[in-house]
Formats: sequence, C-alpha cells, structure tokens
Amino acid sequence: TMMLATLFDFPFEDRRKLTRWSDVTTAGPETGIVESEEQRRAELMECVEYFMGLWHQRIGGSGHDLITMLANGENTRDMDATEYLGNLLLLIVGGNDTTRNSMSGSIYGSHLFPEQWDKVKANRDLIPNAVAEIIRWQTPLAYMRRTALEDVEMHGKTIKKGDKVAMWYVSGNRDERKFENPDVLDFERKNARNHISFGFGIHRCFGNRLAELQLQILWDEMLKRFSRVEVIGEPSRNISSFVKGYTKMNVIVRD
Repeated sequence: TMMLATLFDFPFEDRRKLTRWSDVTTAGPETGIVESEEQRRAELMECVEYFMGLWHQRIGGSGHDLITMLANGENTRDMDATEYLGNLLLLIVGGNDTTRNSMSGSIYGSHLFPEQWDKVKANRDLIPNAVAEIIRWQTPLAYMRRTALEDVEMHGKTIKKGDKVAMWYVSGNRDERKFENPDVLDFERKNARNHISFGFGIHRCFGNRLAELQLQILWDEMLKRFSRVEVIGEPSRNISSFVKGYTKMNVIVRD
C-alpha cells in the first residue's frame, strides 16, 4: 500500500483505501468482503470520484507521480475517464493482491516445506531463486482471459477467432511436464523462473521486477531477524477463482 501511495502520490493518511478498493474490485457478496453488489458499486464509485479528483487537481502540475504524468502527458492527457480508471485499478489490484498473497504464500509454503527455510537461511544467495519459486508455487492470480484473434489448433483442439480463452496460470505452473514434482516448493529448483505467473509477451506484468524486489527484501529481513516463522493451524483462504490468497493466517515468530 505504501508503494502504491508513493507511485500515485496518494494522500498518505488515506493509503489504506487503496487496499480496500483492491479487495472490493474483485469481490462478490459470497466472499464476505462486501455484503451486496450495491455496496460494492458504492465503494467503487467512491474510488472513481477520488481518483477523478486527483486527476483534475494535477492537470498542469509538474510532479513526477503517475497521475500527474498521465494527466499531462502528450499521449495520455486526452484519454477518457474509463481508460484512466481502468489503468489505475489494474495497478491497484496487480500491485496489492498479487504481492501480498505471494508474501503470505511464501510463509505458508515454508511452513509446509520447512527444509526450504533452512536452505535459504544457510545460503542467502538462494533468495532470488526462492522468490521465483514462491511466485510459481503460489500463482497469486489463477488465470487471465483473452480473446482469440484468429483460428488456431492446439493439442488437437480448435480455438476459433472470437473465442474467449481462460489461461490457467495455476495449471501451467504445476505442469509435471515442465516442473519436476510441481506441488513441492523447492528453493533450488533450476527452472523456477520459467513460471508463467506474470503472463507472457505484450501482456507480461510490467511490475514483475518490483514484485520480486519486494519479496526479496521481505525474505532478507525475515532471515536476519527470525530463526523461524511457523503457521498455526490451517489458514483461511479467500473465496475466488481468480485471486489465490488468504484472509487469515496465524503465525508464531521465533527470535
């Protein structure tokens, strides 16, 4: 949240609104995050009004935050409100849910596979590869949908132009043809960086390096400060086919 607030030059005292709007964006009444679709729409309207206010405030400004650059950039200042808000919501969800749930997933994974904590504790040089493996194993966004632009044959199946295709990243990241023992978290996995959690090609997540850096810093600091982080009981997961994350995870931190 602090990183997003910095990126947007968002009022620091309101920064937690970003987390709430991120949760609400992908939530339905069944998740418990909102009680009704009406509540969800009302909260998202607050988000819309807030960001439109920042846009108008920053027109003619000289700041280096993203909103000022969008409001004044030659190629972006004439974008319509829907495009502007769509870009910001993409950043809010992509910059919050994914990293947050990968962080939580890394704790849960190292609890299920405690030998991995010992490996990286003994050799900090493993942290970058451990982060890649965490992102593969957790796969914070389960899938994305695309529209086929032309007919294509794939594995004996025909995808026709215009078909809506769900790309299950979580399935690809656990494909035993690509990853040996894919359900195992292995910080020494040689091809951990071959995961598809960040997408591919022109749709590849442009915040991927930032996400990796945040996870690397988290693990470096945890290993400096703690001998172990243990998960107590089974964590509660969010109700979503799209976002793979947690709503509650109790831990004990050992000095």
